[in-house]
Amino acid sequence: MDGPQPLVSPQGASYELRVVPAYAPFAWLVRGWDDFRAAPLASGFYGAAFAAMGWAILALYDFAYQYVSTLVGAFLLAAPFLATGLYALSRDREAGRKPRLATSLVSWKENVGGLGVYVLVITVIFLVWARASLVTFALFSAGTMPDIRNFLAKAFSLGNIEFVLVYFAAGSVFATLVFAVSVVSVPMMLDRGNDAVSAAILSVQVLAKNPGTMAVWALLIVVLTGVGLATAFLGLVLTMPVIGHATWHAYRDCVAWGEGESPK
Repeated sequence: MDGPQPLVSPQGASYELRVVPAYAPFAWLVRGWDDFRAAPLASGFYGAAFAAMGWAILALYDFAYQYVSTLVGAFLLAAPFLATGLYALSRDREAGRKPRLATSLVSWKENVGGLGVYVLVITVIFLVWARASLVTFALFSAGTMPDIRNFLAKAFSLGNIEFVLVYFAAGSVFATLVFAVSVVSVPMMLDRGNDAVSAAILSVQVLAKNPGTMAVWALLIVVLTGVGLATAFLGLVLTMPVIGHATWHAYRDCVAWGEGESPK
């Protein structure tokens, strides 16, 4: 294991980036599950919100698929705030305080500026991806844009392997970018009050410090999210809160702050 690297944040706080083992994400999930069990109603509320968004998106598929991208954008705007509440619940439990839903619902107010800029950046990335997606369709589709059913038929058809490879390769680039700037940034903005830029930079540094571990973590997130989607979004009531709580523990394991600089 590499030795610690003392660094200083833009706010003047000293911190170290830790190297964590590849199995650490499994421990984060276990601790996330413990947090869920400690506050099942509060955590379940956030999980239900994620599931409700999924049901709303699904409902649009049948009669207004052209608005799906708008609702997905709204989801991206709301998700950081929902996740912030989960991080606040984990933080309070770690600090020995009783996790309370009412308190977690307004936790985003602790760093409105940082979270607002983060949401703006994620929204821009989403808009760029939406444009790239349209360009990909234009390159491989003839005639009008397909509806959601035709898209799924096209995406899972071996006869359109070129489209599948290009589409998912482009999607992977954007997903990797979002993961890189998000892996610990929002928990740190809540915990330390950092601005979005410095938090995103530190998040990328954490990823660079632990590429294998973060690859395992990303895979687990994809699997658990897939389980939630495969169960008609019901599974999201459980999987999304556990992932959120686990992300707080990922942040706490990967970033060590100087003595006396404990979380709020």
